[in-house]
Amino acid sequence: MKPPLVPLLLASLFPALLSAGTARAGEAEIRAAIAASFPGTNIVSIAKAPLAGLFEVVVDGDQGPVVVYADDAGRHVLIGDLLSLADKRNLTRERMDKLLEVKWDSLPFNNAIKLVKGNGKRQFAVFSDPDCPFCKKAEQEFAKLDNVTIHIFAYPLPMHADAPRKARLVWCSKDRAAAWQDLMLRGKLPSGKDDCKNPIDDNLALGARLRIEGTPAMIFPNGKRIPGYVDAARLEAMLDGAQVARR
Repeated sequence: MKPPLVPLLLASLFPALLSAGTARAGEAEIRAAIAASFPGTNIVSIAKAPLAGLFEVVVDGDQGPVVVYADDAGRHVLIGDLLSLADKRNLTRERMDKLLEVKWDSLPFNNAIKLVKGNGKRQFAVFSDPDCPFCKKAEQEFAKLDNVTIHIFAYPLPMHADAPRKARLVWCSKDRAAAWQDLMLRGKLPSGKDDCKNPIDDNLALGARLRIEGTPAMIFPNGKRIPGYVDAARLEAMLDGAQVARR
């Protein structure tokens, strides 16, 4: 049995040569070549790449879309970033950012803890685990922000056995935003019960659909996302950029 394409791509072990049945350029030839060598690969799209003679091929990977390039004869596949030297742009990264964009209005904000600071005009969402050290570090950066609304989707990861209970305790609290901050910034676990109706399972399903594998994971109104911890200065820039993009 031939190995699947995507795991090899993610491991950077994909061979450079694909055999096609024709030398004519075209989408059908590229699809046939990949299907022949790597059955079961889900090709999302094929389009002309910015570089003459190359096609952009988007395949569906375990952790989201993966961009590779194929020659116009369907004989070779190239893995790596396509750079524009004239204006110092990473064209592959820009394309990946576009593919990973999230429609802001599609997020179920009723399932998030809402934290408003100042006028709350700027917004972002974050998927956060109560037992994630980097999430707690991120909360310290969030505390430096002003005039912002933070939508916190409690997202306990499987590696943290007690995180679901803590997330439920926060959700069942009278003041969820205060309970979340007490937990994340001061290590104070909410008192009370954790058996109220809560969206934790829905948040986990949402994160799976969005291919969120780790926390914290931030999403901005312009659809951009940032995986992992970032400092307040970068957050400020992202927030301002997201505001400009939506006008």
